[in-house]
Amino acid sequence: MNITLNGNNKSIQEISSVLDLLKSLELTPETVVVELNTTIIQPDSYDTTNIAEDDWVEIIRFVGGG
Repeated sequence: MNITLNGNNKSIQEISSVLDLLKSLELTPETVVVELNTTIIQPDSYDTTNIAEDDWVEIIRFVGGG
């Protein structure tokens, strides 16, 4: 399946949910915000929100510092 991830085309295999995508990218769900087709997805819905062909996904990571 092909999606647009942070503005880049990406081919993904065996991924059906936002949580699957985060796991495949080795990202911790608690440290990111996910936008799917211009809608922000609530973290408690990552495992039930499906990703489909040609979806647009933006992932923003929290970074600490001082």
